[in-house]
Amino acid sequence: MNTLLPTSIVGSLPKPSWLSEPEKLWSPWKLRDDELSEGKLDAQTLAAHEQRRAGLDIISDGEQTRQHFVTTFIEHLSGVDFDRRETVRIRDRYEASVPTVVGAVSREKSVFAADATRLRAATDQPIKWALPGPMTMIDTLYDDHYKSREKLAWEFATILNHEAKDLEAAGVDIIQIDEPAFNVFFDELKDWGVAALERATEGLSCETAVHICYGYGIKANTDWKATLGADWRQYEESFPLLQQSSIDIVSLESHNSRVPVDLIELLRGKKVMLGAIDVASDTIETPEEVVATLRRALPYVDADKLYPSTNCGMAPLNRRVARDKMVALAAGAELLRCELS
Repeated sequence: MNTLLPTSIVGSLPKPSWLSEPEKLWSPWKLRDDELSEGKLDAQTLAAHEQRRAGLDIISDGEQTRQHFVTTFIEHLSGVDFDRRETVRIRDRYEASVPTVVGAVSREKSVFAADATRLRAATDQPIKWALPGPMTMIDTLYDDHYKSREKLAWEFATILNHEAKDLEAAGVDIIQIDEPAFNVFFDELKDWGVAALERATEGLSCETAVHICYGYGIKANTDWKATLGADWRQYEESFPLLQQSSIDIVSLESHNSRVPVDLIELLRGKKVMLGAIDVASDTIETPEEVVATLRRALPYVDADKLYPSTNCGMAPLNRRVARDKMVALAAGAELLRCELS
């Protein structure tokens, strides 16, 4: 990518109120059948337009065709019963009713390739597509078949690899794997988590990214953050492993967090997608605040490897707030480009 400091959102954007209830995760759809299918794609096109209008360089789908970043992918797979629900703790943080793995998981056809083809036709800018990671997927299910988190994760990694190759064929430039579970399950991260991540991206020619954050700006996550102390050092567990991995880009949370910025040094040589926008607050960052966040990272990552982004997805936010935050991100990156040149 030739643009210095290319900007993007991490993944989700708020959905239009005519599509689903706003400012809510797992919000039910307001449309049905063919109207829903058409409405999702209309919302995706609108999300791409809003990103371009804000001045972002890398365009995503805003996850407009998904009810949730994990479960919408899983619901297209066989072997998972969504009518059989069990209560589990998500990332050892909050309880949720989740579907059950009842048999061998498999993918009959691509889940998102048609949506990605539509997005590719909507813009000539680079496009990015996010998929849930193997460890995060198994943490959002009750497994009554494999009885092994590792075995199920490897099955999902292979399925994700097939999906990623279909997305690459559809014209996706960056495939991002979302693994917030990497900030929680450190033993699994070391034993098989990064290896499963690399299996999911094996054989791809496009750029690959992994996104690791502290979660959406919902109460369960903000309450958890309040228990983490003055320094959030969870990235010390994953960054050295990822620095040695085949993944091209590592996406992390930074602005308004307590992550010591010098931890980025552990990724030296990798591209860094740095969160310069707080998604747990409605306050709109100024371009100067964005610049300050990015500038603090520059001693630890070369400017040509720095990708300004949001901390996490913005699905729970007000649409106007999300749009203004994207504008601030693009404006801040442009200020720093001028400064560096």
